[in-house]
Amino acid sequence: MAKSFLRAAFDNIVDARQRRADLYATGALLSLDDKSLAALGLTRDELRRRPSMTSII
Repeated sequence: MAKSFLRAAFDNIVDARQRRADLYATGALLSLDDKSLAALGLTRDELRRRPSMTSII
């Protein structure tokens, strides 16, 4: 069964908000020092490979 127009629009809005939240969280994590990142099980290089906040707009 095909999605209704409103359901598709809602899903697109949710996806866009999730991507924006991921970008914000990555930026916040990059502001931490290497010791704090290691405690979270992350590396700076891993975070840098994630999408950045650049936009064409």
